[in-house]
Amino acid sequence: MYSLTTLIVISLFSLVIGGTLGAFILYSLRGKILAQELEMRANTAESELSSYQQDVASHFAQTSELINDLTQAYKNVHEHLATGALKLATPAISRQILDSANLSGSHSLNSTYSAAAGSIEPPRDWAPKAPGAKGTLSEDYGLHDDTLTGITPTITESPDDYDFDSKSKN
Repeated sequence: MYSLTTLIVISLFSLVIGGTLGAFILYSLRGKILAQELEMRANTAESELSSYQQDVASHFAQTSELINDLTQAYKNVHEHLATGALKLATPAISRQILDSANLSGSHSLNSTYSAAAGSIEPPRDWAPKAPGAKGTLSEDYGLHDDTLTGITPTITESPDDYDFDSKSKN
C-alpha cells in the first residue's frame, strides 16, 4: 500500500489546502456578515431616531395642550373673581375693579407697543453732556491743544526706509 511518509505528506498537504480554502471562504463571507450587521445596526438606529422624534413631537403637542388648558383655566378664574367682585362689592369699588382690570388686562404685546409708541426715547448709551459742551462721540473729545504745546514730534523712519514691493532699490 502506501508508505507512512506518503500518507503524512498527503495529509499535511490536504490540511494546508483545506486551511487556505477555509480562510478564503471565511474572509469572503466576513464582508457579507459585517455588511449585514452594519445594515441591521443602521436600521435599529433609524427606528430609534424615528421613535424619539415621535416622542418629542407628542411631548410638545401635549405641552401645548396643557398650556392652552392652563390659560383657559386662568381666564375662567379671572372672570369668576371679577364677576364675584362686581356682585359683592359696592358700585364705587366695582368701577375701580373694572378700571384696574382694563389696565392690567391690556398688557398684550400690541397694546404695550402702541402705548409706548408715543414716548419712544433713544437708548442712553452715551454720557450726558452739559449744554454747550462736546459730547463723548465728538471727534476731538478729550483732546486739548494746550497739552501738545512745546512737544515736537521726532520722525525716526520714513517710507523710503522700507521696501514695500519686495524689489531692490538700486
